[in-house]
Amino acid sequence: MAAESAEDRFSDYYSAHPRPPWDIGRPQAAFVAAADQIGPRVLDIGCGTGDLAIWLAGQGRTVTGADFLAQPIERAREKAAAAGVEATFLQLDALAVGELPERFDAVTDCGLFHTFDDAGRAAYVAALRKLLESGARAFILCFSTAEPGTDGPRRVSEAELRTAFAAGWAIESIEPARFEVVPGIPGAEFTPGGAQAWFTQVRRV
Repeated sequence: MAAESAEDRFSDYYSAHPRPPWDIGRPQAAFVAAADQIGPRVLDIGCGTGDLAIWLAGQGRTVTGADFLAQPIERAREKAAAAGVEATFLQLDALAVGELPERFDAVTDCGLFHTFDDAGRAAYVAALRKLLESGARAFILCFSTAEPGTDGPRRVSEAELRTAFAAGWAIESIEPARFEVVPGIPGAEFTPGGAQAWFTQVRRV
């Protein structure tokens, strides 16, 4: 039997749960704390149903959210309209962001980086490198190897982050953080207070 594709796996999550584990209804705390570092033109990659993108737009930024699935993009548009917030939402594979004609000061990635295998990770970082001009920043929240157990996504070490962003980037910070999830979902049970995570800020050079 062929392995389930990422598209099928995430589509199943959205179909099976009113709110999948990562859809907490607000931005993750690490992004709120770093808000003054996030530039005025933002691409939120892997935006899901748009909580972070909508919050950033509500702070006065020009925001585009991108996700490879139609279901969350439709929900994001509905949520933005209900909130009276103007943001653009695109159905777009993360590995294609380097082809976007728009310019961005910042990329936010809340829980996408840790979904890639080694080849996908390298292709993703290459797409970011192509997308962003010198001085633009990427802000990444991903699961850390400090999180015990095997539920949920692949864990990422600090060394892996440093290796991924070794060429064409200046690593400004890699700090321990928490990744909050919707409680009570089987197979998504993590450290109380939020899964152990890294919050990484890198600048394109």
